[in-house]
Amino acid sequence: MGIYLAALILLSFLLWIKSIFHRHRLTLLKSLKRVTNMTSETDGADVTALLVTAHPDDECMFFAPTVIRLVELKARVHVLCLSEGNYYNQGARRKQELLDSCAVLGIPASRVTITDHKNLPDDPKAEWSVSLVSSVIAKHIRALSVNMVLTFDGRGVSGHANHTAIYKAVSHLAITGQIPDDCCLLSLVTVGLLRKYISFLELPLSWLLPSCLCCIVGSEGFRQAKAAMLCHRSQLLWFRYLYISLSRYMYINTFQLIPQGPKNLKIY
Repeated sequence: MGIYLAALILLSFLLWIKSIFHRHRLTLLKSLKRVTNMTSETDGADVTALLVTAHPDDECMFFAPTVIRLVELKARVHVLCLSEGNYYNQGARRKQELLDSCAVLGIPASRVTITDHKNLPDDPKAEWSVSLVSSVIAKHIRALSVNMVLTFDGRGVSGHANHTAIYKAVSHLAITGQIPDDCCLLSLVTVGLLRKYISFLELPLSWLLPSCLCCIVGSEGFRQAKAAMLCHRSQLLWFRYLYISLSRYMYINTFQLIPQGPKNLKIY
């Protein structure tokens, strides 16, 4: 009897996940409309998104579900990567891996910018300048007429100092009113270790908890995200394969809005 009950509970749980996935397809456009100024009822063609990352492989390791969904909805997705990933002197190789990964995700090379600045090294011990990172991001927002910025939150998913530096810079732009009125800022929610490594089984909790945007992919999207990850051959140590298999970030992204302050506020 206990075995049948356990099987029934498991089946019900999997059916719940399936129903959430199908419902998500219907609600994603509504969520995008709430957080941006898009007017289209059928796709995301009004959305110009800027994904700001610290290293080559961040785009697929952490943000793949969002990129895949936005591209499917015909949004224009740009990537701004603030370092070459040259910590082990592999910068040239990693730049090409990033371009290959973005191609798999549906982002052409013309929409990928990789910054090579001596004061923005790939180094978890480096203190990136908030003013420098802010100026680089602000320049791209203006040049591309971006109405959605996607990046890390204050914990940076993995706690990497370069990740959290980007959040500080974007928050600085928000607080000081340097973001256009029609541009929303979204930070990727960092989850605890258990939630992070239970794969798609974490979906119901992410669905139930409040967020301003939730992007989910199924098995086909996971295969695309995995293919993008496999482009980063220089980074594929054994634990990366575990990450690909177990991380919920390969299936699910949830975002919170970064609040913005008064426009043109000067801080002395």
